[in-house]
Amino acid sequence: MSFGFHLETWLPPHTGAVLGTQKVLQSPGCRCHPLSSVSMAFAVTAADVDAFNLLLEMKLKRRRERPNLPRTVTQLVAEDGSRVYVVGTAHFSDDSKRDVVKTIREVQPDVVVVELCQYRVSMLKMDESTLLREAKEISLEKLQQAVRQNGLMSGLMQMLLLKVSAHITEQLGMAPGGEFREAFKEASRVPFCKFHLGDRPIPVTFKRAIAALSFWQKVKLAWGLCFLSDPISKDDVERCKQKDLLEQMMAEMIGEFPDLHRTIVSERDVYLTYMLRQAAQRLELPRSSDAEPRKCVPAVVVGVVGMGHVPGIEKNWSTDLNIQEIMTVSRLAVKAAFFGLLGYGLYWMGRRTVSLVLSLPAAQCCLQRAAAPPHR
Repeated sequence: MSFGFHLETWLPPHTGAVLGTQKVLQSPGCRCHPLSSVSMAFAVTAADVDAFNLLLEMKLKRRRERPNLPRTVTQLVAEDGSRVYVVGTAHFSDDSKRDVVKTIREVQPDVVVVELCQYRVSMLKMDESTLLREAKEISLEKLQQAVRQNGLMSGLMQMLLLKVSAHITEQLGMAPGGEFREAFKEASRVPFCKFHLGDRPIPVTFKRAIAALSFWQKVKLAWGLCFLSDPISKDDVERCKQKDLLEQMMAEMIGEFPDLHRTIVSERDVYLTYMLRQAAQRLELPRSSDAEPRKCVPAVVVGVVGMGHVPGIEKNWSTDLNIQEIMTVSRLAVKAAFFGLLGYGLYWMGRRTVSLVLSLPAAQCCLQRAAAPPHR
């Protein structure tokens, strides 16, 4: 999914509509995004092309050939010369928000890709106070909504992870995803900049994560998430700039479950890399007529991802990627997980019920009488 910022709605900055999947045109010697039909669909006259070239010139003047970038930025180069600047962030960090703003202003990108999917895009639309309140409140209604959207098992897993996020939110008084909101705002100020959601859909990730665990691993993970209570300071967050705090906490809890790490981190590394490479394709400039030869230029892309994903993106950047195999979920595995947790839940509830009944005064009295020796 992508959001477009169009020429006719730029000045003042304005967010365009969702564009969806863009068609990629083939031309001799280069593979290009058709900028004329995506970001400037009305550019068919010489005057329109002149206006486009004027704004493009303004953008290129702002774009620095040797940008002064934060230490958290990793630069990657595609085969066609397109450049990708990956900003590694901590999801609860003011410094990360500043890093994102600085990078986008320095390089004036053609595309911004963020580690979000369509199921989490709402965090781009809410203000900080609303998000802070929403993150702290985990209600039955939210659980029902998560189950409706993602299925029972994935919904429960999502709520457990939300509890981790809510714990950090409560400790820090800071709403998650600030760097993505800053990226969204800054992208709207850059001419002809598209905004892409680059993460794998949450339901797929959760379902594959659940399918990767044995029954007892699911119980152990759920137990760890339910009873998370360690205090966290803002200094802890900034110290985790080398590895995102939320992902580091998850890694500590799932360290003994390599399959879970594979589905939650490694597979998403592959997906994010694929989406960044899709964004980093040469751009076709608009033409005033069909007789004019096509001209393509390398794209500049900014990726905003959790710091824990940066090594995986670097590792996968030059490899052949097949995302189809990481988008499938075994129904049998999910059903087995459901019935396994259901059985454990019934066992746990039954045991607690028996314990509760036995702790009642009347039950204690009966037990004492039964245990007393008979009178002779």
